[in-house]
Amino acid sequence: MDLHDFDVNDLYFESPPQARVLGLIEQAAEAYGEGEAEPFLLEAQQLAPENLMVHVALYRFYYYQHRYADALTIAEGAIDLSGRMFGYRGHWRQMNLDILAHGMIQSFSMVRFYLLALKGSGYLQMRMGEIESGIERLEKVRELDTADRLNVAMLLEVAYNRMGIYSLSQRMSA
Repeated sequence: MDLHDFDVNDLYFESPPQARVLGLIEQAAEAYGEGEAEPFLLEAQQLAPENLMVHVALYRFYYYQHRYADALTIAEGAIDLSGRMFGYRGHWRQMNLDILAHGMIQSFSMVRFYLLALKGSGYLQMRMGEIESGIERLEKVRELDTADRLNVAMLLEVAYNRMGIYSLSQRMSA
């Protein structure tokens, strides 16, 4: 999953969380095996609701617990937050290449994070059986990532196959 691709040391250098928040995330990691991680992560979220490291930690926790609806809520929050961090306050459906280009001037890493969070949310929807909603998000990423650097075409192929459409060309002509 794409939100797993981030090295937190590289991504959050602009706004590292407070030591208390980092400590809570570390406590959550230590408590994961005993099933006691969530309270630490929720406290970290309460202390730093605008920190993407906290969003990623919660997303990972929910994803690995197969709590996809909770992970989707976190991914959607991360989409909104990362969009605001590069100056975009609109809905992902209204995102276009011009807005994206302007955002890349502000923060390339936040634009990348935004697209990966959108891709991740589409993937989660597919995991929850919401194939058409997942495809809509993945197609938006494909529209914005014309070189397919984020490898969304592969996920779209899987989704199209599940819908009985066996290739991108069939989908585009449908």
